[in-house]
Amino acid sequence: MTILPGYRFLQNGLQNGLQNNLDLMIKSTSHDFGTETIGKLLIKQAVPASIGILVMSLNILVDTIFVGHWIGSQAIAAINVVLPVSFFIAALGMSIGIGGSSIISRALGAKEVPKAFKTFGNQITMTLLLTVVLVFFGLYYIDGIIPTFGGKGTIFEPAKTYYRIVLYGVPFLALSMMGNTVIRAEGKPKFAMYAMMIPSISNLLLDVLFINVMDLGMMGAAWATTGSYVLCFAFIFYFFISKNSEMKISWPHFRLQKSVVSEISNLGLVTLSRQAIVSITYLLMNNILFDFGGETSVTSYAIVSRMLMFALFPIFGITQGFVPIAGYNFGANNYDRVKQTIRIAIIYSMTMASVVFVMLIGFPELITRMFTTDPLVIEKTPTAMRWVFAATPIIAIQLIGSAYFQAVGKAVPALLLTLSRQGFFFIPLIFILPLWYGELGVWMAFPVSDVLSTLLTVSILYKEVSTKLISKP
Repeated sequence: MTILPGYRFLQNGLQNGLQNNLDLMIKSTSHDFGTETIGKLLIKQAVPASIGILVMSLNILVDTIFVGHWIGSQAIAAINVVLPVSFFIAALGMSIGIGGSSIISRALGAKEVPKAFKTFGNQITMTLLLTVVLVFFGLYYIDGIIPTFGGKGTIFEPAKTYYRIVLYGVPFLALSMMGNTVIRAEGKPKFAMYAMMIPSISNLLLDVLFINVMDLGMMGAAWATTGSYVLCFAFIFYFFISKNSEMKISWPHFRLQKSVVSEISNLGLVTLSRQAIVSITYLLMNNILFDFGGETSVTSYAIVSRMLMFALFPIFGITQGFVPIAGYNFGANNYDRVKQTIRIAIIYSMTMASVVFVMLIGFPELITRMFTTDPLVIEKTPTAMRWVFAATPIIAIQLIGSAYFQAVGKAVPALLLTLSRQGFFFIPLIFILPLWYGELGVWMAFPVSDVLSTLLTVSILYKEVSTKLISKP
């Protein structure tokens, strides 16, 4: 998540002893990436990230529960229609953040501090320009976008209400997502965790106030979400203007530099492509499921997708913790530590994924009842949930594999692996399998695509580790 500039400017540059102070800061923070025990370091990075994602995921779950019980099951479907649009715009911030953070981690590892500063300034400028333009067009074409993403029938009006208000807050969310990745690249995972917790907690409090107390319905749910984005932005802005951050940039750093923008874009394209595929998936799934089972099937998918966000939080946390460690050590040419980081990250994440698998396969009906009392939704959702999470234990390999190539600046294989699961396999399968299995075939596409993309990841990652990560004697 993020902010605008840190304003204790490097006014007179890297001179008069300032570089020595910066080197000292690096040694006490990001320098740990190259010296501390990998297992301990990964836990230190992953636990705060996991907690932050957990709180954020709990917010999404509880928010959905509040909406389902206080407004109605169709409100859940309406929010699910809006999410891919708003999150795609916000994902620009995340993609710029992750692309730039890969550069920052490697720059800090190579002691190229000015490059890190320039990268951060360019990240802020890019995020602001792109998100504001997209929000403008998103609001202008509102009546065409919502039906395209499945907001049909009785879903349309509540989706439109929610969409318009939430889009006002999306630039704040994009800046926050960008800044959060930079905080983590600096080696400050606890601050990144706090940044993720603030909007989650505030959203729930605002939900109670706007929906339950003030009875504002979908409008209240939307303003609660937007308000939480603004509060998150305020915290991250504070972080970067305080003494906690190493990114003490000045106005010249905001001027776009072609080489920096190009490198950020190439690496960020991986994350943006992933979110684009996610948005396309939502679009297709909402429309396909609406044709099969109307609003009930769309609501089932909304519940399952919320559980995907929530249940995989430890795996996502480990992945986020893995990226700066791998990037720093790759930049320092410490390939043995890179290989060790890959191995430990996969072991940790597969273990956690297996625990998630057992819980979700065992209690899908109980989980569904948390969201709604609609008997049709309760009847349909457990079957969908079991199929969607059937291959959960191996998802970790695919996530770590694609994250590795992004962390070390190899955009092409990172993009290939990112697109493989949903783009190359899942989307074709949701058209093919229903020809034989109907709606069940849509849910079966999840584990089949997981298995196929994991096999591809293992093949590419093994070749990389065995041929490229060879330490020099």
